[in-house]
Amino acid sequence: MGCRMEPSGKPVTFITRAFTKWWLYRRAHAALLFKRDSRAIEVFREILRMDPADEYARSVIGNLYAKAGDQAAAIREFQELVAIHPQHADGWFNLGFIHDQRDELTEAERCFRRALDLKPGLDRAWYGLGLVLIRQGRLQEAVAALKRNIKLQHFSPYGYYQLGMTYHHLGRSDEAWKMDQDLTQFEPKFAATLKRDLEQTVPQAVSERRDFQPTEDTTAAAS
Repeated sequence: MGCRMEPSGKPVTFITRAFTKWWLYRRAHAALLFKRDSRAIEVFREILRMDPADEYARSVIGNLYAKAGDQAAAIREFQELVAIHPQHADGWFNLGFIHDQRDELTEAERCFRRALDLKPGLDRAWYGLGLVLIRQGRLQEAVAALKRNIKLQHFSPYGYYQLGMTYHHLGRSDEAWKMDQDLTQFEPKFAATLKRDLEQTVPQAVSERRDFQPTEDTTAAAS
């Protein structure tokens, strides 16, 4: 079988394509280094034209759109990512993150649970799931999710805060104060915030904190 031919008549070899992709990665990372996100997206698009299944390029583009606040574009990228790579746990997490930001709670929950099916140790997904369940009023389920979060991420002040406040809303004051005591051991300033909120005579409305961000793709880029 011969090599595929360019319109110019020159063969496109595996080595040529690999070098071109390597060079494009270098250009994309240089653009990211100098915070030229729009240019980085353009170069990663070139990579996708060469290799539509490149999960790293797709993921980075999605994260850049999320960073820029273009949620619709970010969703399109992450949907394409998980359609091509359905086992991509971080892709499912990021898709859930954007749906959560858009108050699309049913979809956010579905995506977080899918991410956790694939990667049970993804602590951010447990935290995200906990927030979604809180906002749906499913506090008992939220407790279970947040407990998994702090078990996996022992120094997660936001996890302790949310779990403490969820216990507070459930009337489980001893457990709520236990979270404050635990938090004091490693984050005293944050513990003071939780203490203040726990001392409210009437619990405040469920917290609207969004203290997590999209997960950066950990797939190794072309070297």
